[in-house]
Amino acid sequence: MKTGLLLAFLADLTACGGARAPTSASPQTFADQVQLGQKLYGDHCARCHGANGEGRGEAPAVVGIARGALPLAPPANAKYRKGQFKTVADIAAFVTNNMPPGKGGSLSADQYWAILAFDLKANGIDLDKKLDEALATTLVVPR
Repeated sequence: MKTGLLLAFLADLTACGGARAPTSASPQTFADQVQLGQKLYGDHCARCHGANGEGRGEAPAVVGIARGALPLAPPANAKYRKGQFKTVADIAAFVTNNMPPGKGGSLSADQYWAILAFDLKANGIDLDKKLDEALATTLVVPR
């Protein structure tokens, strides 16, 4: 399964987000998360990472695994990311703690997981259940 690399994308997506958005009902399925994540990505991530996750300026691409997006090790010039992304849980921890820059933790847990779900789907990964911490620890980032 190639879900892990997509979550790495999600980690970087929230880097340029804004203030915590109001929370609504918690998404119940992966499809629900993807739908919410699409809106949240547009609101909090697209400005820096591009509308299609292609990256802009200093913000890396989060979509395009085949084109080198989200490698195991951070690029030498990485501003925020310093560790490796081996599992989706690694990505989730980074994103939650560091994104948006200087405002880590400013989104709700449901919002971070939704953005990660959206990014996974954008990278061609579709899950049959809701993305959460337990599932994320089992998803290895594809190489």
